[in-house]
Amino acid sequence: MKKAMKMTLWIMGSLIAAVVLFILYQNDYEMTEKSVRIETPQGILTGTLVLPEEYSGKVGLVVFVHGDGPVNADHEEGYRPLWEVLATNGYASLSLNKPGIGGAPGNWLDQSMEDRAQEIQYAIEWAQTLSMVDADNIGLWGASQAGWVIPKVVRENRHIAFSILVSPAINWITQGQFNTKEEMKQAGISAQEIIQKEKYNQQVLNLLKAGASYKEYLSIADPEHLITEERWTFISKNVQSDATAELTYFNSPVLLVLGGKDINVDAEETEQVYRKEISAGLLTVVKIPEADHSMMNKPLADSQLLTVMTALFAPGKLTNTEYLNSISGFVTQQKAD
Repeated sequence: MKKAMKMTLWIMGSLIAAVVLFILYQNDYEMTEKSVRIETPQGILTGTLVLPEEYSGKVGLVVFVHGDGPVNADHEEGYRPLWEVLATNGYASLSLNKPGIGGAPGNWLDQSMEDRAQEIQYAIEWAQTLSMVDADNIGLWGASQAGWVIPKVVRENRHIAFSILVSPAINWITQGQFNTKEEMKQAGISAQEIIQKEKYNQQVLNLLKAGASYKEYLSIADPEHLITEERWTFISKNVQSDATAELTYFNSPVLLVLGGKDINVDAEETEQVYRKEISAGLLTVVKIPEADHSMMNKPLADSQLLTVMTALFAPGKLTNTEYLNSISGFVTQQKAD
């Protein structure tokens, strides 16, 4: 009996050890990460610099520009599969913690899109001083809200080698309207309820456009969907954002990646505006039918259990493979050119 119990415990221990080793292996990426601290005229920036495990001479660099929300440098490890792809193609990556996140000073909700663009420019200037970075081959990667930041960066910095924009929005207001309607449709909300919600949102928008105070907003606010005062300030600063005119500032190759299952951003509108405003010789458009706003496959994104299990046992599979391949091909071409 004791012998059988010992055997059972040994088998269980072996299985647990095997699972732990497998998880560690799946979460081991072929790259080197180091924390960085960047002093700027407007304060300290913190983040992560990722380098290929092996390289000779100088490497290109991709500076990351986050979307909305309290994002840390690795986006809760969500950037790592992409960092590894870039590293295997001979590129370093530089990603910042948003102010107030990951120990960084400040509050990201105090920022305008211009503030965010200035922050990225400081990061680029710092990176150009690094001995291993090819200062003539620094590009930008950005998702969602970065669609309003990156054009401002290239407006001021005419030496950006290339830009990768993933699910970027064009107009803050129309993007919000699109997202609200699509989310309600997917939730099975009735047409009448959607109309009522849109009427309420229009009231809120009118206040924002008029520069109303938070107190004025509270007088009409829906208590079940209350915007915090900090978020109200952030939206007030940025609600008029529209990338259309600034897309004309791009003077180097642009990769636009759009998801066919994106309910946050109107991918069709984005593609139309990009094709109209950016020279055809600079623009490459990749549409991924099964990807959502964050470049996850929709069935995976719709299941919290599947997402958690994949993140634990196969984190490299969280991100759509076609998306990663498209970026790999694009940055390889930039090196060749």
